[in-house]
Amino acid sequence: MNSPAEKHDAHLMRRMFSLIAPRYDFITRALSCGMDGRWKRHAVLRAALPKNAIILDLACGTGDFSQLVAQFSPGSMSIAADLTPQMLALARERGQRNVVCADAARLPFSDSSFDCVFIGYGLRNFPDLDSSVREINRVTRPDGKIVSLDFFLPEHGVFRELYLGWLFLQGAFWGLLLHGRPRTYTYIPHSLRSFVSIRGLSSVFHRCGYGQIQTRAYIFGGIGLHCAIKK
Repeated sequence: MNSPAEKHDAHLMRRMFSLIAPRYDFITRALSCGMDGRWKRHAVLRAALPKNAIILDLACGTGDFSQLVAQFSPGSMSIAADLTPQMLALARERGQRNVVCADAARLPFSDSSFDCVFIGYGLRNFPDLDSSVREINRVTRPDGKIVSLDFFLPEHGVFRELYLGWLFLQGAFWGLLLHGRPRTYTYIPHSLRSFVSIRGLSSVFHRCGYGQIQTRAYIFGGIGLHCAIKK
């Protein structure tokens, strides 16, 4: 059974993403300087999915990874999972048929169900990172992959503070403009202060059962792409 703290965190995440769901794609593009689509395409291509792969699009948002898998890996099947029903409704509107409302800490799938698990900007929001990565490992087939794209703190001190300031100002501006609430999107820079680094996430993957970990940094380390194989 989830602890009261975990339930509280899940409740807050669901409330927040329910609010921003209709604007989620727009704000993702805005905060990525329009590069989000390119990064996700590169992530799907780097995954080098096998023929007729079964993939999990976890913390799917509106289903970007599912759409890209359909485009670049015909014959593969994707299941989109998210904690927020409003996000899943938007994924359905984009043509995603297989959707599941699920918490990453307790996935409703059998062991070794997926050839690859894609996560876009999700790991940073999971209350217990190690536990969630182990759960992802459980549902991934041997030699299957985990592919994650997320925000990170740049390692260079000066650029780190500039990046956090830029994210805060962008988040406050769009939050006020789109929702009348300046703090709507400032959770992103706040969440980064307690999140691991790009190298730190590689260490998490390693101790949770993954190897052959490859990384790529964008915008001076403000965004990181990880691709790792289950041992």
